[in-house]
Amino acid sequence: MSKESQVQERGVSLSETARSGGSGNGVAVSGRVPSAGVPAKPQRRQYSAQFKARVVEEADACTQAGEIAALLRREGLYSSHLVHWRREYRNGAAAGLAKRRGPQAKDAVVLEKEELERKVARLEHRLRQAEKIIEVQKKLSELLGIPMTESNDR
Repeated sequence: MSKESQVQERGVSLSETARSGGSGNGVAVSGRVPSAGVPAKPQRRQYSAQFKARVVEEADACTQAGEIAALLRREGLYSSHLVHWRREYRNGAAAGLAKRRGPQAKDAVVLEKEELERKVARLEHRLRQAEKIIEVQKKLSELLGIPMTESNDR
């Protein structure tokens, strides 16, 4: 079956470039428009600590073969979710299940220390620049024969 007939069966017509086998601008363009109901970037599913605890407790209460699989299908979960949540539940009960992904908030003292370190680094850089400028001024005054007076103000 040819490429053109396969595409026409799906209800999409090929452009002249695609029919002739040419590459056009080198970009493959689909004749379909994406569905308005499907987001361009899927959202990560987030579960509350209460939901995780309930699922872990229900799974622990399962005694018959296949009950856990039915629970996972009903809730739309993967077995890896249950394994991870059980581990968190055992290590810290509800506190472990409520743990959020991503960078953790830093202590105010640590934030202030980092800010002060950045400020010191910025000031040291400005000091090195000022020292270089003074050196260049000294060399220039020597070349031009302009005497520089040393002041004790510093």
